[in-house]
Amino acid sequence: MTKNSKVVTLVVAIVLLISHSHAAIPKNEEGVLITSLAPLVKTVAPAVVNIRVSQTVKSRSPYDDEMFRRFFGAPNTPNNSREVQSAGSGVIVDAENGYILTNHHVVSGADKIQISLINENTLDAEIIGSDPATDIAVLKVESENLTDIEIGDSNQVEVGDFVIAIGNPFGLGNTVTSGIVSALGRTGISTSGYEDFIQTDASINPGNSGGALVNMQGELVGINSAIISRSGGNVGIGFAVPSEIAQSIMSQLLDFGEIRRGLLGVSIQTIDQESAEILGFDSESGAMITAIEPGSAAEEAGLRVEDIIIRVNDERISNARDLQNAIGLKGSGERVTIEFIRQSSKLETNAVLGQQKIARQIGSDIHPGLVGAQFSSSANKVGVEVTDVESGSPADQRGLEKGDLIVAVNRMRVENIQQLESIAQNNDILYLMFERENRTLILRIQ
Repeated sequence: MTKNSKVVTLVVAIVLLISHSHAAIPKNEEGVLITSLAPLVKTVAPAVVNIRVSQTVKSRSPYDDEMFRRFFGAPNTPNNSREVQSAGSGVIVDAENGYILTNHHVVSGADKIQISLINENTLDAEIIGSDPATDIAVLKVESENLTDIEIGDSNQVEVGDFVIAIGNPFGLGNTVTSGIVSALGRTGISTSGYEDFIQTDASINPGNSGGALVNMQGELVGINSAIISRSGGNVGIGFAVPSEIAQSIMSQLLDFGEIRRGLLGVSIQTIDQESAEILGFDSESGAMITAIEPGSAAEEAGLRVEDIIIRVNDERISNARDLQNAIGLKGSGERVTIEFIRQSSKLETNAVLGQQKIARQIGSDIHPGLVGAQFSSSANKVGVEVTDVESGSPADQRGLEKGDLIVAVNRMRVENIQQLESIAQNNDILYLMFERENRTLILRIQ
């Protein structure tokens, strides 16, 4: 082969390589290859803010325990408190009214919240509302010089779409990373709450929480929320709350001042291949109805005990958790189409979802060690939330904090207040397993 022929062969190879690599480069609406994300970033980056949270925490010692002081005759000593700060991200979605979307865990328990704009101006922010179950919170700031981002339709997102993530990782403000959508509908990331995450390989690190996941049209399609990592840093597996969910939560908080989740009114259990064979069911997956509340949406829709729900609207239901997410992420009054199996027939019905009822209880009615705390639970939500703790109370002295989510007591799972009360009535000592700021902790209550 001559030298010239080698050159020609090399050029042809490069051309072929470039032509085959076009699939890895996004195009604009005119079909032109996008060789730089700078114009897109310049448009959306001003809508992403850095969040600084100040919180007072108490340093505890054995002397804080009332039983310890009584036994040893130790004097009453005030709790030593200290201020800690943490950082996160947020997204301005309504510049006129100053509304910012972020994660619940970013601002949970905050005494003071400040946001920094891209021009480094700092503003005080207040929490309008927050939803631990979806990890979404809405903040408000007062300013006339804000830039917002358009909220896109996360239902149109597809695996393989190019996306960018903007946030405040490790305190490095307005950091931009890029990647693709790796998967959709991810669940099982946390032990409680409602999940329907967008998975992305765009680098997401601590501090990115609450930041923006943006498509190539400059639209917000997700709120970055969590990562899977053994080291604490990015390994290419990040998760974002879809914009559809975030926008729904924000609308409910602004319209009603609370979350009004849909309620089907059923008790359910997962059907797998083994249980299907034992019970003689045709379906090898789904959520079997084990009980129906009188007057509920399920009863009105004609559902029966032993019906196996396999689909809600276009969402496939493979287990009880799928059904919990499918219903809990919808609002009360919303109409859904339910596909189910009854005996050997596949049927379909429509249901208008009711509203979840929130049960509330004070600690003095549950256990002496919980005096001073208030709790709440709702249907289809796993766990009991601590909604308030009185300063200096027994509950406060033992370490409970507002926002804690109790998920187990004495190694028994707890899904609601009734279960918490039942366990507490039969035990003088309680070991509470609860979640606080993405950590799982255990607290001894006596």
